[in-house]
Amino acid sequence: MSFRINDSQQISMFDSFNMLTEREQRALIKSWAKVFAEEIFPTIDEERFAVLYSADKASRPNTPVNIIIGALILKELLNLSDDEVVENLMLDFRFRYALHTTSFDEQPLSDKSLSRFRQRCYDYEETTGIDLYHGCVTELAEKTAKLMELDGKIRRMDSLMVEANIRKLSRMELLYRCVSKMVIYLHKNGMEDRIFPMEHYYEADDFNRFIYHSRSTDTDERITILLRDADTLLERCKDLEDVTEYELLVRCISEQTVVEDNKRRLKTKADGSMGSNIMQSPVDPEATFREKAGKEHRGYTANIEEIVGKNGSVVTDYQFEQNNVGDSAMLKNHLESMEVQSEETIMLADGAYCGTNNTEIAASKNVKLITTDLTGKDVDVVIGAFEFNEDGTEVLKCPAGNKPKSCTYIRQTGICQASFPKDVCENCPYKTHCHPKTYKRVCKVKVSKKMRERARIKANMGSDEFKNYAKLRNGVETIPSILKNIYGVNKMRAHGKLRCKFFFGSKVAALNFRKLFRYRQGLGHYASNPVLAE
Repeated sequence: MSFRINDSQQISMFDSFNMLTEREQRALIKSWAKVFAEEIFPTIDEERFAVLYSADKASRPNTPVNIIIGALILKELLNLSDDEVVENLMLDFRFRYALHTTSFDEQPLSDKSLSRFRQRCYDYEETTGIDLYHGCVTELAEKTAKLMELDGKIRRMDSLMVEANIRKLSRMELLYRCVSKMVIYLHKNGMEDRIFPMEHYYEADDFNRFIYHSRSTDTDERITILLRDADTLLERCKDLEDVTEYELLVRCISEQTVVEDNKRRLKTKADGSMGSNIMQSPVDPEATFREKAGKEHRGYTANIEEIVGKNGSVVTDYQFEQNNVGDSAMLKNHLESMEVQSEETIMLADGAYCGTNNTEIAASKNVKLITTDLTGKDVDVVIGAFEFNEDGTEVLKCPAGNKPKSCTYIRQTGICQASFPKDVCENCPYKTHCHPKTYKRVCKVKVSKKMRERARIKANMGSDEFKNYAKLRNGVETIPSILKNIYGVNKMRAHGKLRCKFFFGSKVAALNFRKLFRYRQGLGHYASNPVLAE
């Protein structure tokens, strides 16, 4: 299939739009379709996706990429399935108007157009590591921000947990699923000789019978049977090491069991190695486990960056990772990928994103990182008055302006141990703040450059400017709520990190279009803030 630019977008003399009554045309122009047709659809860059198709111009041309991407955004905007999008394009004039197909004799989307395009994007990213769709969504977001006259000088960030579309499985259920998937694969591929006597695993009602219709006192016996059958399959299927079902079985057994005295048993806490990376379900083996705020999560985490201004806000970037990746690590990756900003940019985030390393990376990009809370051990604000040399390996002066008698740098912890004359420290007004340890002739203070930066941030938190920034940052917390409750990120019909990330990107694009539409219709209501009023 060859790549061709969609050049059939102009309204012709015989366009079906001209067949509408005046009343129907007015209703159409007031709807979301006009804004989408005029401000979103024309800005979709088709050339970005040319690498997904053949360079042979003699082969059959592709379905127009901008129509596919526009349809994917509308799919999430209106909560439709792939089939419903195709039906709406044929039957709903708003879809045809939005996607510039009112002059087409036959609508270009088929029942497989969207799924095949997604698969091309997945395969390309797996091969090259380049996420074409992420680039498309963020480019659209930047253009949307310009349309809404948002300059990008103030940005805010937040994260959300994205639940994988999987059941919570007990260890017995997990073992059963992996064993049964291997047996079903062998059955479907005519390898019956490797199954005996485990034929019951491919029967439709065997799961309920094996897991739920047995006495609870039989649990140990059933686990013993599962482990025995797993060992039998592993021995018989060594030549199938490239088969996904075999790989899942090997992974499950290695993560969940241990061999002791030539006998396999389930691991316990004492055995260790039961971390967050262990498989939660063979349906989505990339999903990970994390406990946050007292709740268990199985799946992924997303990080969003939002530009905010007087005319509203737009999500301009997003990250999608396994949920055992922390907020601070995602911020670091985001900052490292940023270009140096021509003007100072304010980045607002909560305490989970704080850290001296992140602050320094942000500063190198001309970004001022402001976190509205601090995590970790509390630091007295007086510590912020300590002076260090450039690399933080030596204390030059204490808050009272005294030079230390000597200073030792502990490289492993990054802490400086500064010694001051005993009489100097005992008569110092800051003694109760620095907490020096008193010896026979000297007093020693342990302090680090990181502690000083934390103290300065804490001291700044009491200012009116900081309080205004804190109020402004709170607005980003609506984005996770909207993505969960309106766009259903916890109910995505996809498994695996790449596929879930693609669907998440479409939801972000739909959210941004809704913001643009509200802005064009004058429906946005934004709380006044002194920071934005400047």
